[in-house]
Amino acid sequence: MKDSVLIEVRGAVGIVTLNRPQVLNAWNAPMRARLVECFDELEANEAVRAIILTGAGDRAFGAGQDLNETKTFDPDRAEAWMHEWERLYDRIRSLSKPLIAALNGVAAGSAFQVALLCDLRIGHDGVTMGQPEINSGIASVTGPWIMKEMIGIARTIDLTLTGRMMDAEESFRIGLINRIVPKEKVMEASLALAEELAAKAPVAMRLNKARFREVTEASFRECLAAGIRTQREAYATGEPARMMEAFLAQRAARKSA
Repeated sequence: MKDSVLIEVRGAVGIVTLNRPQVLNAWNAPMRARLVECFDELEANEAVRAIILTGAGDRAFGAGQDLNETKTFDPDRAEAWMHEWERLYDRIRSLSKPLIAALNGVAAGSAFQVALLCDLRIGHDGVTMGQPEINSGIASVTGPWIMKEMIGIARTIDLTLTGRMMDAEESFRIGLINRIVPKEKVMEASLALAEELAAKAPVAMRLNKARFREVTEASFRECLAAGIRTQREAYATGEPARMMEAFLAQRAARKSA
């Protein structure tokens, strides 16, 4: 799965690209593990002072979880799945270097969460973002945690329970996209911002980011414990598998119509 996430260094900027465009950059366990490796490599590279995360193709930053993986889970595998997210989210949260999401399309579910864990987000007017997990039978825990930290409980309840997607204008208005640029300028603008941040004082940057992590650490750990409890209960009922099978069947029917 090494090709599922690509890494490139341009001067002081590292670029990480989610590279499964045929499935809208949806991820599975090997891809998550590869993403952690890429962040480890860039964190250890002293020449890299800022990082960009983006998706391959022009349709998606990331569609979130690959349902063909999670539809097979039992409670034990669901708990292991939560630990995989813990490892990835811990890696992102502990980066000492600024991380920019270059949003080239949809950011849904766990990819939406990863975008929010980035320090800044640049997108275009065709970007959509949201937490549609309920529509495929997944109970949301980590998504509501990060949304609540950023946009408050009322909007978090709305997005979690309805599963609706936000357009770029709404995402910008409530602070989830920092800058909107023309579609063809997303990477250019992200590189310019990354280079600007890379020129900042590195110790101050590291300490600022460490403080942001510190003030959200207790709620993050509580969220992970709740996630294990919630996913074990959900998968024990069989509902997620049934809902995902139905969701995938409906999607296949739409494609063949």
